[in-house]
Amino acid sequence: QVQLVESGGGSVQAGGSLRLSCAASGDTYRRYCMGWFRQAPGKEREGVAAIDSGGGNTYYTNAVKGRFTISRDNAKNTVYLQMNTLRPEDTAMYYCAAQASWWCGTWYVSSAFRYWGQGTQVTVPS
Repeated sequence: QVQLVESGGGSVQAGGSLRLSCAASGDTYRRYCMGWFRQAPGKEREGVAAIDSGGGNTYYTNAVKGRFTISRDNAKNTVYLQMNTLRPEDTAMYYCAAQASWWCGTWYVSSAFRYWGQGTQVTVPS
């Protein structure tokens, strides 16, 4: 069982930046693809980014490509999402998730991820 806890959310003006952190329990974390999803009220959960177990491959939805960066520090059992030039449409609850595989197959599909955090809210006022 992997426990995930997100932090770093908040409210920031358009154009600003936030860095989300996801702290994972146990040594199994480093074996897993990790991803970030987000969900806004009335909308479907959306895959934002993912990173494979070794950190060599990353994936991004087109909406955030060039603005967001996913990274991981396996020594600290932590995955990060650096969010720059934030826009109002980025407003959502952001969730950290772990896929029980070395590689990020179907990284954008929530059902592919076995473990989930409780989420952290990101708000970018219009």
